[in-house]
Amino acid sequence: MNVDLTSPSLNLSADSNEVVNYRRDPKNYITQLFAAQLPAVGTGFFNVYMSQGIMINPHWHTNVDELIVVITGEVMTSVFNPFTQQLMTYRLKPGQVSKFPKGWFHWLVSLTDNTFIMAIFDQPTPDIVYASDFLRFTPKEIMNRAYCVNPEEYAKTVAPITQSVILGPPVDCQSRDIPSVPVQQPQYAPPVYPGLESEQPMFISQDPFGPDPSYRYRFDPNRFW
Repeated sequence: MNVDLTSPSLNLSADSNEVVNYRRDPKNYITQLFAAQLPAVGTGFFNVYMSQGIMINPHWHTNVDELIVVITGEVMTSVFNPFTQQLMTYRLKPGQVSKFPKGWFHWLVSLTDNTFIMAIFDQPTPDIVYASDFLRFTPKEIMNRAYCVNPEEYAKTVAPITQSVILGPPVDCQSRDIPSVPVQQPQYAPPVYPGLESEQPMFISQDPFGPDPSYRYRFDPNRFW
């Protein structure tokens, strides 16, 4: 956005806590600062506050790169690399960052209470495509034709997803009847950087959650390390 820096009414300050973008509950919510709040800003960002086990649900951006900066707490970020067909996962502490390239599918899980991160974009208005919308709006017949899945089972599985879910799991998750399926421990070999082992974020070459799709409803942050 072009801003006249010579204007007498030029404003270069704003409060990123004022506009709430999404609120799951009092401890898990997102505030924002974009061009609508500060016209002079050339980019924009979300403040994200999360408790242990809460996650920013799977999604992707069609027009922006995203940089995650951990301020307090600890998180695990995961992004799917479409070129190598790998899921790249990093465990981040305060001061560490993770990038999500434009168009790459990603999510993030809080490993501690009182987690605070900033999600910073390289454009002032990010487009967001939520996996929850992809799942609930794709007709069961299309899923059957595309992937040969049972259409009725697919419809039953996604039926509880009735709206865009940004911070998960849903607040009514504990009341849902979700069968318990054993989760297989993943096999991975994080890279070793001599002399810097304690400083490097963890990289996992495959999905650390295993094949069980219900992991998102009963995440155990101590399971993988």
